[in-house]
Amino acid sequence: MFIFSAQWGSVPEKDVQAAAEILKEGGVVAFPTETVYGLGARYDSEVAIKKIFAAKGRPSDNPLIVHISHPRELALVAREFSPTEEKLMMAFWPGPLTLVLNKQEAVSPLVTAGRNTVGVRMPSNPLALKLIAATGVPLVAPSANISGRPSPTTAQHVAQDLVGRIDALLDGGETTVGLESTVIRVFSDRIVVLRPGSVTRSMLEEVAKLPVMLSTETEGVPEAPGMKYVHYAPEAQLILYVKANRDEIAASLARDLSTAVIAYADTLDGLPANVHKFTLGERGSVDLAAQRLYAYLREADSLGVERILVEGIESKGLGEAVMNRLYKAASQVIGGQA
Repeated sequence: MFIFSAQWGSVPEKDVQAAAEILKEGGVVAFPTETVYGLGARYDSEVAIKKIFAAKGRPSDNPLIVHISHPRELALVAREFSPTEEKLMMAFWPGPLTLVLNKQEAVSPLVTAGRNTVGVRMPSNPLALKLIAATGVPLVAPSANISGRPSPTTAQHVAQDLVGRIDALLDGGETTVGLESTVIRVFSDRIVVLRPGSVTRSMLEEVAKLPVMLSTETEGVPEAPGMKYVHYAPEAQLILYVKANRDEIAASLARDLSTAVIAYADTLDGLPANVHKFTLGERGSVDLAAQRLYAYLREADSLGVERILVEGIESKGLGEAVMNRLYKAASQVIGGQA
């Protein structure tokens, strides 16, 4: 596996071109976006797309998102955009919003899991945009990890899972958002959020002037990634305390100290010194939880703990996306419903 790393703060242009050549020839390359690292292949090569499923161990009925570098590429993969969809693209692209659109006939059913729709987004990470543009075609790119594991937010996370399984890795440093993109389906009278992310429901409502609701679909072929299977799970047992207090978590620790705790700073302050602690920052803050969650889960696994106790946050705005990931990753939920 070739690893192209940043030098003096950026990946050299020659390395971007080298990675693009690998993609052009049907290889698979991991690269950073603003959300998480993606595992890219050209959208029009079924041979390359199959390599993604094989490298990740990804179920074939889990659709892929197509990434573009310029709005003009949209017509290659999707058709018949509504005025509302165009308005949302103008407001949030480039950025962490995926729209599920009617697909062009040329888009392989491997990309869409056999559906007539395709998820498309234009990332804002400059390195991702350069790579897609240099390849010359849109890229399909799920998260660059073994399916079911916490998504990678650094190149090191990608290497932990996929070394020997992929052709190359572009190391662009830590991602800024830390959670996968918001995925939506737009209807004439409403917007359905298929996967919450950093583009929140209130942000969508403000632009579209339509009601926005969260999908409850869990059966059948999913419209978007992250809807059906176990996702984001560490090797350790993750116990989510939806409405935790420090005493409740401390009582659990008394029974077993082979544990890591991810919680707000004031909760961590009163816990035993020999417990592995990961802070969510000051109570009520959300950005740090979103950016660091997957890194914390991976680091806790590297410590060999048996359990990871996580303090829930308010499921509002960006917090809704964080809690969505925690519910899916949790082995046990205390004080709420998964």
